[in-house]
Amino acid sequence: ISPRSGLLRVREFTMAEIEHYVDPTNKDHSRFDEVADIKLPLLTGSMQLAEETVPAVMTIGDAVSQGVIDNKTLGYFMGRIYLFLTAIGIKTDLLRFRQHMRNEMAHYACDCWDAEIYTSYGWIECVGCADRSAYDLRVHSASTKKKLCVREHLAEPLVYEKLVCEPNNKLFGPKLKRAAKPVQEYLESLPVEELAEVKAALAKDGKATVTLTGTAVDGDYEITSDMLTIEYQTKIENTREYTPNVIEPSFGIGRILYALIEHSYSVRAEDEQRGVLSFNTQMSPFKCLILPISGNPSFKPFLQNTARSLRNVGVPARIDDAASVSIGRRYSRNDELGTPFAITFDFMTLKDNTVTLRERDSTKQVRGSLEDIVELVKNLVSGSVTWDDALAKFELVDTTSEADAESATESKLFE
Repeated sequence: ISPRSGLLRVREFTMAEIEHYVDPTNKDHSRFDEVADIKLPLLTGSMQLAEETVPAVMTIGDAVSQGVIDNKTLGYFMGRIYLFLTAIGIKTDLLRFRQHMRNEMAHYACDCWDAEIYTSYGWIECVGCADRSAYDLRVHSASTKKKLCVREHLAEPLVYEKLVCEPNNKLFGPKLKRAAKPVQEYLESLPVEELAEVKAALAKDGKATVTLTGTAVDGDYEITSDMLTIEYQTKIENTREYTPNVIEPSFGIGRILYALIEHSYSVRAEDEQRGVLSFNTQMSPFKCLILPISGNPSFKPFLQNTARSLRNVGVPARIDDAASVSIGRRYSRNDELGTPFAITFDFMTLKDNTVTLRERDSTKQVRGSLEDIVELVKNLVSGSVTWDDALAKFELVDTTSEADAESATESKLFE
């Protein structure tokens, strides 16, 4: 790996994968209806061949029914990928699903899509979602000589004809010696069509040649019609045995996080030096900032008690009580950290136990009792209320004259 493109292509990275096993004859999903109506921007293989770059927007249900997406289980996971990426804050207009072209898809894959996110480096693959058929399990099984399969009890017995190879042990072993077992395993592993060709050769010429490779006894071996019989037999099965296919969503955690930071970063319109990371509350490392209006020691007991109260209700909070830095500067540097809310203790707090709550993106503030504001922050973080709900319920603070008011209040309280 040649590192390049900043943090997007590095030698060490974190992946998160799901290996979802599915019946190869029935790739429906019990929860498909939950995502069927989600609209995805799809850039199909045929569109890429036609040099089209604008994705077609269609529901997952339509994409599966029209054969654009191979099956319902693959469509279900693509829907969940979309919901996850948009829930953490990836912008929908900068997200698309690109289908792998035939010349870039693995030979064993049934279908494969990449969730690509647009960044300053262009469209970047961040999540892959592939139907890898049964390739992985078959390769493991062949290497370990262990069955990796599912056994399913059948409500009705399955009756069918099967072409079966049965060696004549009196001749098969003595003639082939060390190669007897590898030859038998080779014949039993042949597809029906190829085993039928061996049967036809034995019937016509009385002999057939078997070529072994990748064994300790590689070479050509002649088998004759008296050494084994290959006939159709009626089989009755009460249990179905099959190698499952695997649907594999694969997430590049570092790329997703980098794209999220790009999508969340902006600067204030009135001051380009003031950056903001507009993380949603689920993604913000700290949910709430706690700070005093000044370095007055009267505020100290409030800070620790409030931080403890927030942590007790599952809200990560941090205190910024640097007295040498203005409150505006402290707000700004925590905006750059993505902290969505800030509780401020001012000199009204000492008078009536009220505080202000500031919202990062709008910079609007409301005032309420400390108890009510702590409860409000908990509900905002959980998503049970919105900031618009808070504006409708609580008193809006006029921040334009806030500094003068605070100065006057401080003078009256401490004359």
